[in-house]
Amino acid sequence: MSTSIEAIHLLEDKLTNLLSNYDFLKSENELLLQNIGKSQYKILEQQKIIEHNQNEYNLLKIAKTIEGSNEDKRDTKLKINTLIREIDKCIVQLNE
Repeated sequence: MSTSIEAIHLLEDKLTNLLSNYDFLKSENELLLQNIGKSQYKILEQQKIIEHNQNEYNLLKIAKTIEGSNEDKRDTKLKINTLIREIDKCIVQLNE
């Protein structure tokens, strides 16, 4: 009879320990998920900043070329031609 009671107490202790570990791991998982969400948000913000800076850099290259700089002159001409083609496409669509 005493071995049965000891087995029940041992089982209770193990179950209590298991539930405690479960609660700890559950709260740790929630914290990690929050950290992942914050990190993903920061990554998106940094990507937006990089894209914005890249656009500004490209505009500055075009402006520098238009000023008379010989650097990137070909790129600027290609960009202007691309913009003109896009404008022409828009005009055609408006006329339809």
